[in-house]
Amino acid sequence: MNIRAFFALPIPDRISRALADYADTLCEYDRGLDAHWVDSAGYHLTLCFLNEITLDQVQMLERAVAQALDDIPSFQLNLDTLDYYPVNTRLAVIAALTSDPAPLAALQERLAQVVKDSGIDYHEKGFRPHVTLGRLPSDNRFEAPECWPVLREVVPVDSVVLFQSRPGERGSIYTPLFETRLPAPWAASESKDLVNDANA
Repeated sequence: MNIRAFFALPIPDRISRALADYADTLCEYDRGLDAHWVDSAGYHLTLCFLNEITLDQVQMLERAVAQALDDIPSFQLNLDTLDYYPVNTRLAVIAALTSDPAPLAALQERLAQVVKDSGIDYHEKGFRPHVTLGRLPSDNRFEAPECWPVLREVVPVDSVVLFQSRPGERGSIYTPLFETRLPAPWAASESKDLVNDANA
């Protein structure tokens, strides 16, 4: 059995509700009613899309990711940008993003290395970490506003989830396959000190 999967950050309910309000304000720019607006219950911040994987690879990834992320401490991410952009020749998205993706870099690099070491292909070129609010066909009549609504949300980055994506009647259905918790900053620091002491 092959699975379509991706790594993402879960979005707390409070922030999901706020993002849904932003999405509601953007509906007026969807002149052709082309957008499929994502249900707020399905909001997540996508980090890495994988090609199809097997159940055995899910188990392998769970072990490898837990080990790879055990010294990356949890942190706060500013979600402060709304944008519309094409992701390929067929699809465009309306998304919430961060204007400073640097805090995510170490996390993404570790995940990418685990995926590569596991012999799994993933989509890397031109990818931007984002929360999808709406999806549109590339040929659409969405008119991006000259001034986007001001977005000021802070997302706690304290775990990474591997989700399965399946098509449903009202859009994709996302099922968590496993969740890897990030250590608290003080715990990650202690873990790094222990490693350094062992190597001394």
